[in-house]
Order: sequence, then structure tokens, then C-alpha cells
Amino acid sequence: MTGVALAEELLLLAYDDETGKATMPRISLDLGMAAAVLIELALAGRIAYAEGSLAVVDPTPTGEPVADQVLAKIAADTPHTPSSWVQRLRHGLRDRILGDLCRQGVVRDVDETELGFIHVHRYPVVDPSVEADTRRRLAEALTGSAAPDERTAALATLVAVLRMEPALGVSGEAAADARRRLAEIASGAGFSGEVSLEDSVVRPSVALVVTALGHAVDAALGPRR
Repeated sequence: MTGVALAEELLLLAYDDETGKATMPRISLDLGMAAAVLIELALAGRIAYAEGSLAVVDPTPTGEPVADQVLAKIAADTPHTPSSWVQRLRHGLRDRILGDLCRQGVVRDVDETELGFIHVHRYPVVDPSVEADTRRRLAEALTGSAAPDERTAALATLVAVLRMEPALGVSGEAAADARRRLAEIASGAGFSGEVSLEDSVVRPSVALVVTALGHAVDAALGPRR
């Protein structure tokens, strides 16, 4: 597995470049990053859905630290459903991903004190090229006639489920159009909608994680209107 992880791309989209603060509800972002790591592992052929649970089918490390920690955790733990893993993995995940982005020099950790004793961390962008590439791929997926690659389709699916259209810089009717196109991308890639377990193991595994994420976000924020 090479390049920037899906969870890292998702986090960069969700944080304001200058203020270094999250621009969306943190619980939905945490759930989304947990799902992103699971989807990353499914796309890499490391985990798959089997007999009601996510299971490790290839324990070979991917080379991405956070994903490999999750892979080892799934391998060592008792079987759990996609919904259970999305909930179990969200705690502390954001801090680990922010730490990795800091070490890569993509963002920096600004530690400030409020009211004299409350520490608040901000993560403004240092290297904008990573997020710029992510936004370029999503923009091309939204406006282009050709189907995006698998990873971009997965990211578009996460953006749609997490209601992150405003992070793409669109609002009003444009946001509604973006929402429809994101849904089309997710459906076209087989990452949402009806799940056929007779398909390749990747599509059902990703689709079931996406479904679990959607239920978790609806429970946290209420159904989308």
C-alpha cells in the first residue's frame, strides 16, 4: 500500500488549513476515519467479510503504521461485525493519524493554552500539496464523465456518508448536485446499495463497512434530511 492513507485524506478535508481545527462534528469524523482504515485494509486484500464478521485473510503488513496496528488488532481479537469495529476503532484514532501527519510534515501541532490551564491543539497545514491532490481527484470525479479509480471512489463514498459536501467548497444547489454525484460514484463502484456476497470479497466488505458507518452517523447526528 503506497501513498497517502484514506483516513489521512479524510482528516485533511475535515480540518481548516489555517485554523487547524475540525470543521465537522468530531464524532462523525472519528467514525469516518475508523471506517476509512477498514476500507483501506479491505482494498488491500488484508481483511474480508465472512460469516457475519470482518476477518483477516492476509496478515502481511501494509507498511502504513495505523492500518497495520488495526490489522494486528483484528487478527488478535475475537470476531466482530463491521458495525462493532467501526465503533471500537474510533477511540484515539484521530490523535494517531494527526501524529503521523505531523511526523510527515503535512501539518504541525500548535499547542495553546486557554483560560490559563486548558491545553488546546490546532493542526494548521504545512505542506498543502497532499490535500491539494486529494481535492483535485475528488473534483475530477465530481465533474468528469470517466469513473474514478477505486481509492478515489472509496474516498468519495466516505465523503457522501459523512455529509462532508461543505468541505468540498460547495453549498446550496451545488451541494445537492455534489451529493447526487457522490452517491452515483459510490453505487457505481459497488461500495453502497445492495450487497451481493457472491461478488468478489472486496465489494461486500467495503459496502458493509459503509453501511455500518451510515447507521452510526445517523445515530450520532440524526437522519439526513
